[in-house]
Amino acid sequence: MAYKINRDTLISEILEKAPETAPLFREIGMHCLGCAMAKGETVAMACRAHSVDVNSFVEKANAAIEEFAS
Repeated sequence: MAYKINRDTLISEILEKAPETAPLFREIGMHCLGCAMAKGETVAMACRAHSVDVNSFVEKANAAIEEFAS
């Protein structure tokens, strides 16, 4: 079973466990993935800051993680 994220998962954890998701964050305008804010920011916080639907983003990220794992 592949790693799964949810709206409360920290971005730093996601990038550590599923670095293949980095382009998805860049697509929503989150280019500073290594900055201090990203380390303590959840998916929901990032999506809110970038006016992105969190449920759609989580679904898309989990699909990418699943695809990469197979």
